[in-house]
Amino acid sequence: MKAVIEGLLFAAGEDGLSLKEIADVTGMSKKDVELLIHDMRVDWKEQQRGVQIMKVAQVYQMTTLPEHAAYFEKLAQAPNRSQLSRAALETLAIIAYRQPIMRAEIEEIRGVKSDRVVQVLQRKGLIREVGRAEGAGRPILYGTSREFLDYFGLNHIDELPPADSIFDWQEWEQERQDLFERLGVDTDVIQPDAEMEAEEQPVLETVNES
Repeated sequence: MKAVIEGLLFAAGEDGLSLKEIADVTGMSKKDVELLIHDMRVDWKEQQRGVQIMKVAQVYQMTTLPEHAAYFEKLAQAPNRSQLSRAALETLAIIAYRQPIMRAEIEEIRGVKSDRVVQVLQRKGLIREVGRAEGAGRPILYGTSREFLDYFGLNHIDELPPADSIFDWQEWEQERQDLFERLGVDTDVIQPDAEMEAEEQPVLETVNES
């Protein structure tokens, strides 16, 4: 069951899992889950593992060790890591055409969890947080950065190819509205943060779509 919990935390990514969620999935009591996680944390520390289990705001997350931060910075800056993966390019294209956009929307389009890909794009400076949507949890809104324009040799976001030539948004539009309703997000107030918008207005302009 320790291996199961480890797999669940890995799959959950930055969202993490609450004690109740782990208990519901595993069929164990919350007390037993808590004891197992405690044992795992002790074991991993004694084994000098490269990851740890952290509890933040009643949610358990699998994270790297802060003392290894210098190595992660070198990894991000390594020349052979500069090329974007297919998943990163796909996610970046979605953000570029639909900004400002929530991660939940990105995942709805791609059909898979995208938290790690979003983290990679943020680390590379290609996307940034541009505000928060109104609604439950006030989810973060993402948009492209000036580095995005430099990376692709663009002067302005409007120089991107027409959106309809890459994505079929019409089919997804109803699912998008259903997603907003489930999250309790008011679509009329999904706007980038005014202060951020003023700072990088050209980057936050969206492409006109037919």
